[in-house]
Amino acid sequence: MRTADSFRSTSIAAAVALALATASCGDSKTIDPHTQIGANPVLPAPQAYLLPPMEVPSVVGWKPGESPRVPAGLQIEALATDLLHPRSVYVLPNGDVLIVETNGPKQPINRPKDKIAGVIKAAGGTTGKGGNRITLVRYAADGKPALRTVFLEGLVSPYGVALVGNDFYVANTDAVMRFPYQTGETTITAPGVKLTDLPGGPINHHWTKSMVASADGSKLFVGVGSNSNITENGMPAELGRATIWEIDRKTGASRIYASGTRNPTNLTLQPTTGQLWAVVNERDELGPDLVPDYLTSVKDGAFYGWPYSYYGQHLDPRVQPQRPDLVASAIKPDYALGSHVAALGVTWYDQAGLPAAFRGGMFVGEHGSWDRSPVSGYKVVFVPFKDGHPSGMAEDVVTGFLAQDEKTTHGRPVGLAVDKSGALLIADDVGNTVWRVSGTGRTAMR
Repeated sequence: MRTADSFRSTSIAAAVALALATASCGDSKTIDPHTQIGANPVLPAPQAYLLPPMEVPSVVGWKPGESPRVPAGLQIEALATDLLHPRSVYVLPNGDVLIVETNGPKQPINRPKDKIAGVIKAAGGTTGKGGNRITLVRYAADGKPALRTVFLEGLVSPYGVALVGNDFYVANTDAVMRFPYQTGETTITAPGVKLTDLPGGPINHHWTKSMVASADGSKLFVGVGSNSNITENGMPAELGRATIWEIDRKTGASRIYASGTRNPTNLTLQPTTGQLWAVVNERDELGPDLVPDYLTSVKDGAFYGWPYSYYGQHLDPRVQPQRPDLVASAIKPDYALGSHVAALGVTWYDQAGLPAAFRGGMFVGEHGSWDRSPVSGYKVVFVPFKDGHPSGMAEDVVTGFLAQDEKTTHGRPVGLAVDKSGALLIADDVGNTVWRVSGTGRTAMR
């Protein structure tokens, strides 16, 4: 007699086999992706699938001499290689570069869909071993790496980091930790002190916790992703999630600053105004052209729709019962980046190290889709701003992560930062590299 467990295992195996068999099947009904970039994206009718269209390029890595592509006027080189799944990059005031090497904790399998999604994502390199550490790279006078050392280790799936004064903060997957830091230190050995807990396991669907300090340094903003795609793990599992927290840096007291943000994967401040901005990954399984991930300013007390609606008052038919009171207040994001591009990195640019066309706007790292055919993302784009708001079409800046046939990928861009010379730094998690993009002939530190 077959037990329930053996039947379940067989069912999962069959479902995974079916998913893999259909993963490379294209969908000719997709719309022009350019129509989903900007303030007013085209939003087609939702679609329903037994299995949504999926295409996951396999990871081949970078061969010696290979690198991503940049346009004329820019050059790219590897700052650090042979890393363990680098996801975030942070530049200290003295110019030292911190690289967060990490991956998420093992997730429980609650239903066959979880197993299917895990196998599909693994094909795209998302299960690479993470270092659970932070590596420091120090430049020499010529802009080349002169020192590389383990800055901090023994962490728990870290992601966001921030330095305020002599306090160095790390957003682990389950808590914000504070460590003492003195300018010029290359290693922290002192034990950390917990500032506050964050939503963690046992289900920890979106494990990354992005973080940035407020302009005056008194608060920390932390992005906490949802515990599901669309509440399939139940609303109790979503307590404190799909939100951006505001945490008092001295006391650890917290409040929900903004909600309805399904997965706020990275946060940044607009320096001239102190305005908080976020890139947010939206929901899946409504079709290859729904729902666009987005870049938005984050307003105190605002609700951005998840799970009940998207892009303002567009209802998600899968969520029952609905909350018309919340939907009526849902704010439309500022700027769509395209469906399933998986925007994971964002940084404001206002320095002189790159050509003038890139000043006064945002760079966004698009990790790339796993549940869309044809694929989307796998590049770094620049979003121009005017009068403090996104204006115009996003421009492809760093490409070549994806092979021309879109069947394989060398790497996938994640977190972004700007170094002391004005060069753009890009964490490439499956390429295990941090790339440095500078203006032609401008590699030296200032």
